[in-house]
Amino acid sequence: MSTSTVTGKPRTAGAPSAPSVPSTRVTRSRRPQRQAVGVLLGPFTLLLFAVFLVPVLYAVKLSFFSESHTGLGFGNAHTAFVGLRNYTSVLSDPSFVRGVGVTLLYALVFIPLVLAGALALALLFDSGLVRARRLSQTALFVPHAVPGIIATVIWLYLYTPGISPVLDLLNNADISVNFLGLRMLIPSLVNIALWSGLGYTAVIFFAALRAIPRELIEAAQVDGAGPVRTALTIKVPMIRGTLSTVAIFTTIAALQLFTEPTLLSRATPLVGPRYTPNMYIFDAAFTRNNYGLASAASVLLLLVCCALSYVVTRGTAGTARRVPDTRKARS
Repeated sequence: MSTSTVTGKPRTAGAPSAPSVPSTRVTRSRRPQRQAVGVLLGPFTLLLFAVFLVPVLYAVKLSFFSESHTGLGFGNAHTAFVGLRNYTSVLSDPSFVRGVGVTLLYALVFIPLVLAGALALALLFDSGLVRARRLSQTALFVPHAVPGIIATVIWLYLYTPGISPVLDLLNNADISVNFLGLRMLIPSLVNIALWSGLGYTAVIFFAALRAIPRELIEAAQVDGAGPVRTALTIKVPMIRGTLSTVAIFTTIAALQLFTEPTLLSRATPLVGPRYTPNMYIFDAAFTRNNYGLASAASVLLLLVCCALSYVVTRGTAGTARRVPDTRKARS
């Protein structure tokens, strides 16, 4: 049987060749798909520009300007270009540096606790050891539905001496705890955030665990792996991408700490108006009316969030490329 070569590929003589599709027809067939993509992405793109990009660009512009007054401060105010002076003022302000340290300490305590606790709960739910699983998941998720302000008010009531039933019980047992004191202030903030976010994060991890092919888990069990070994060697590596994504969103949320310390400042003098970077920005903009300083602090905080997002995204992309090979090796 003779063969002939067309476009570098051997073709058996007498075999029917595939009909060629004109490029113009392919282009026309893709036009409706492109139009559908444009229609679906259009509202998101408009919101992205209106809600995020335009305010960011305006904040960057404001960060290079400052208002000054003539006549020993009693004259008319005029806006002047000051270059990087607002950035140097922010970075050299002891209250801002102290607020960054407080936020980093809060993040170092909160992020590992919420990730490890939520992952442990999700693994328990996926293992089937927990009875009334749906009821337990709902009970854990309910605190997330409570607005952050309401949750902080609830815990502030429980932290305040004289009106807190928890403190009354501890005092009756000769246990003295000051949740609004210097040593317990950061743990009190972490406790509020854990109460609100632990169940929500556990639900995300549980959904990722349910997407793992069951044959991998069954194969591990046939090979003699116990529940703990299966969780550590099969389940956790398979949801590493979800872990990384949740970690970066949790980190960004921790860096934007604002609501909880703002409300706690009503009950303790240890929380000042510039206790965290977000509170510093709010104070600079709406108390001192220094919008250039507030914009510079906002841009610095945005750069930190973007840098962390880039690092975790790169790590997630590398993990996603290694997951198919892991599945193939274990199947």
